[in-house]
Amino acid sequence: MTDLAPSPAALVDPLERARRHIDAKLFEPLSLASLAEAAGLSAYHFTRQFGARFGESPMAYVRARRLTAAADRLCGPASPSLIDLAFDCGFDSQEGFTRAFKRVFGIPPGLYRRASARTSPSEIFVMSDSPESRIQLSQAPQPVRKGRLRIAGFAANFNETDKAGIPRLWDRLIGRMPFEGGLGETFGVCSAAPPGSEPGAMRYMAGVHLAADAPAPEGLELVDLAPQTYLIFRQVMDGGPLQPQMLAAAREIWGERVPKSGHKLAQAPDLEFYPADSTPDQAGAWVEWWVPVEDQGA
Repeated sequence: MTDLAPSPAALVDPLERARRHIDAKLFEPLSLASLAEAAGLSAYHFTRQFGARFGESPMAYVRARRLTAAADRLCGPASPSLIDLAFDCGFDSQEGFTRAFKRVFGIPPGLYRRASARTSPSEIFVMSDSPESRIQLSQAPQPVRKGRLRIAGFAANFNETDKAGIPRLWDRLIGRMPFEGGLGETFGVCSAAPPGSEPGAMRYMAGVHLAADAPAPEGLELVDLAPQTYLIFRQVMDGGPLQPQMLAAAREIWGERVPKSGHKLAQAPDLEFYPADSTPDQAGAWVEWWVPVEDQGA
């Protein structure tokens, strides 16, 4: 099938640029740094946006694309040996390739090749997607300038495999509230993990908004954020389980709206904002997502 010419929107979408770069150089050495460079984003922002759009980390996507291409080659008239295919896909051994292939397709590559000779490859396995959570998400018509913020809370580094631990930070914070000088509002503060951390990892803080002259609570981390311009998205909750709604909103914001917004991301933390006395598990409650961008013309 002939590939269609990319649309103008695809050419400026950083995630589409990265995806096309992967397809063009699929069996060449690829790294998170090289993919982020192709997208024109930092490793942190690229990892976050790519995961939201495609449902997996950039390097996991590369591995999956290579395995899919390997499956196609297994079904071809000049099928390579499994060891050659393993090396082409970036594996150090045939055993590693076989384990990865079986996780994706449900059967080892040798059996897949034999089965493909008897039936259509598309009939060998069936992949199903879980339904998306329905979300109510609106966006401020223009970026909004916010003043300086002092936020104190509990923080830790996370990657794609362990970010389910974020709610525990909120449990710790709520157990310590209220704080002297706390304004009632709370924030989830997301930023790139410190140098030396895993590439693409993020640092997340569950924190409380402090007055400018409030003392720093003992045992909590304190961040002082300079005035910043943000794209602001408001999410209205439906009263159902909170985490699926938040994940669906994150996918929509970071995977679709931010890459297509035309705004350049600023090197500053992005925020989840919860108003005072917020009860996000109740229908009609709302949370805002603040995504930092550079001022136009700056």
